[in-house]
Amino acid sequence: MESFFYQLLLVGIFLVTFPFPLPSSSSSSSSFSTVPTRHFQFNVEWKKVTRLCHTKQLLTINGKYPGPMIIVNEGDNVQVKVTNQAARNTTIHWHGVRQLRTGWADGPAYITQCPIGTGKTYVYNFTVTNQRGTLLWHAHYSWQRASVYGAFIIYPRMPFPFSAPVQDHIPIIFGEWWNADVDAVENEMMLYGGGPNTSDAYTINGLPGPLYPCSIKDTLIQTVERGKTYLLRIINAALNDELFFAVANHTLTVVEIDSVYTKPFTTSAIMIAPGQTTNVLLTANQIPDASTGMFVMAARPYLTSVFPFDNSTTIGFLKYKTTQLEREKPPLPPYSLPSNLPSMEDTAFATNFSNQLRSLASADYPCIVPKEVEKRIITTIGLNLQDCPVNETCKGYRNKRFYASMNNQSFIRPSRSVLESHYWKLNTGYASDFPEKPPHVFNYTGVDPVAENMNTEFSTRFFEVHFGTKLEIVLQDTNFLNPENHPIHVHGHNFFIVGRGFGNFDIDKDPAGYNLLDPPERNTVAVPVGGWAAIRINADNPGVWFIHCHLEEHTSWGLAMGFIVKSGPESFQCLLPPPSDFPPC
Repeated sequence: MESFFYQLLLVGIFLVTFPFPLPSSSSSSSSFSTVPTRHFQFNVEWKKVTRLCHTKQLLTINGKYPGPMIIVNEGDNVQVKVTNQAARNTTIHWHGVRQLRTGWADGPAYITQCPIGTGKTYVYNFTVTNQRGTLLWHAHYSWQRASVYGAFIIYPRMPFPFSAPVQDHIPIIFGEWWNADVDAVENEMMLYGGGPNTSDAYTINGLPGPLYPCSIKDTLIQTVERGKTYLLRIINAALNDELFFAVANHTLTVVEIDSVYTKPFTTSAIMIAPGQTTNVLLTANQIPDASTGMFVMAARPYLTSVFPFDNSTTIGFLKYKTTQLEREKPPLPPYSLPSNLPSMEDTAFATNFSNQLRSLASADYPCIVPKEVEKRIITTIGLNLQDCPVNETCKGYRNKRFYASMNNQSFIRPSRSVLESHYWKLNTGYASDFPEKPPHVFNYTGVDPVAENMNTEFSTRFFEVHFGTKLEIVLQDTNFLNPENHPIHVHGHNFFIVGRGFGNFDIDKDPAGYNLLDPPERNTVAVPVGGWAAIRINADNPGVWFIHCHLEEHTSWGLAMGFIVKSGPESFQCLLPPPSDFPPC
């Protein structure tokens, strides 16, 4: 196994090199005692952080922004003790970890648990089974993941399935920074029904870079050696934006997405949606400028919405190692963005990039896509414009309120976790009758964006399947308000993207074009703007699982649903009992 170093140069201060050895294992008295257990301590606490000349109290884990990196081995049991020292409720989600039979550790508030209250502690206890690669963790309560997030790295049991020798692993985590209090931004949005204030900067590893005010000192400079190959572990933890990323004069070879190996392909840039991860190989094979030895790496939004957005770019630098002192500042402005960085509205690039993604589908890493399905759900996804209630002030378009929905159902979180209600057979707080097709058939991507009646219904609806069901979900974008690229995340399961297209899904024609040989396997799919995506799932994980848009504003507006996988007849097909320290409601 190659060494794992995370190198950050906080310009003008010092070069920091963080080795990340695996935490020591210990025995456990839990049901996971037959495998190594990795213990981590997460303290939820406030920390003063300064960016863009603004200092504010930021919710953090262990005072770090971004939060600490978790590194484990494939097959490890993981126990993360979360102690909430802040005057806020919170939960933590282990994004992409399948949580086999351990839905109690999944984290979305009021779906699989009630929040961890102030002064309380909860141990997230789960095993990483048959997964390896790059994932992430983040808060799953309100908009807390604006600052509460970090990398989740799983070392594989076997060598990488690509031959390139890797010199080092480099985490690249994208985020967003607000000068304002993020809670206040969300609260105002929900109070008046308008769009949220946009972020003030994008960040790379928590650093905005020199294109923003007061940020030259907050610039990432990653040192590499010429002729060496590096594995970039790229994570989009931004709240509300898909992003393009490129490194000037360099190509990237994609080898993994969402902790699943892919057929390698070389690209000039990538598109990555919130919640997605992409591992790429970068070879330092260029001749650097003698005065700086640096190349710009940049990320900016992929724009598919008419709503206001953060129209800015974050940059860092790839610095070739030289004999000069490492204590250096970024080169002086002006800065030239990489010519290979796609323009913000380059849907053609985003589409071509997504179409190149294929599962490795090898003997060691087979692609177990369902060839036939036993249940198909077709759901619209999109925005809604709700009539303003009498005697209220609404700040959405035409003085109405913005909402979002799936099959015209705008999701409302219950007051008790759905998983508890399901496990104890309480049958309260939710319904299991989510509509399996749109309530009205119409030209989903051709309607007038504002002339149609877009009032939604409000509900807490799920659908149920038996253990082992071969499931297909067709996600259909709509033209209401505007068509948009929606990153849809499924908890508790990976899925296979068997088909994608623009316009309306045609059930009589489109399935004939599905890729059932080597479709990409993910946990978050970017549904094409004004189009559709069909995903297939082996529903083999008992529990209650959230499905939602990973644009946080859309989830707040209700673009979510969920599904329940019933326990199977065998004991190993059943949801485990709740832990003794499970947070009460």
